[in-house]
Amino acid sequence: MAATILMVDDEKEILKLIEIYLLNEGYQLLQASNGLEALELLSKNSVDLIILDVMMPKMDGLEACMKIREDHNIPIIMLSAKTQDIDKIAGLSIGADEYVSKPFSPLVLVARIKSHLRRYNRLSAQKLEPSSDQQIVIDDLVINIDAHTVTVDRQEVKLTPREFAVLELLAINRGIVLSTERIYEVAWNEPFMESKNTVMVHIRKIREKIEKDPQHPKFIKTVWGIGYKMEAL
Repeated sequence: MAATILMVDDEKEILKLIEIYLLNEGYQLLQASNGLEALELLSKNSVDLIILDVMMPKMDGLEACMKIREDHNIPIIMLSAKTQDIDKIAGLSIGADEYVSKPFSPLVLVARIKSHLRRYNRLSAQKLEPSSDQQIVIDDLVINIDAHTVTVDRQEVKLTPREFAVLELLAINRGIVLSTERIYEVAWNEPFMESKNTVMVHIRKIREKIEKDPQHPKFIKTVWGIGYKMEAL
């Protein structure tokens, strides 16, 4: 079945341009002109990826992205005429998977859409159909979800329940940058309350237990200004 992409932009010319290229690739499309319309469409349809403009009336892309992330983990590519690094960091920090500055190449945008959909579909399949032994294997790191155990180079590593939750989250989403806020809200199962140090401390402790050289980690990478990701080795 063709993937469904929700395009959200108040500029009709942009929507038309993207529509031409995506229809040519065989995607099914939904369109909204602001964040509120996007949320309404998302509540009634199954969507595989969202292209989200930042500056829109009624509800802008940043607020819409935060609301979408409350219930959905689908890829979000943010489009914006804002090109400063601080704008890109803001978009990525609140949950966007990619930030594309306008003007953009439609062909490059299509390539990025394909890349995100491949990764999303692969990770979704892993979540729905875990291996029979419920293991996540990343090089010599083995995480057994059912047994709640972790081994590195066949040596068991003792993690606290919270450390295990953080490691499991990063491993399931390996290759994807997760913001400190998202890690906290999922692993602690409570709203983020300016607890960056809490996540940072747990990441440091996990590294001390699973990394051969915690100062030069192989598994958990810091993406400065955004968050952390597990390398897809």
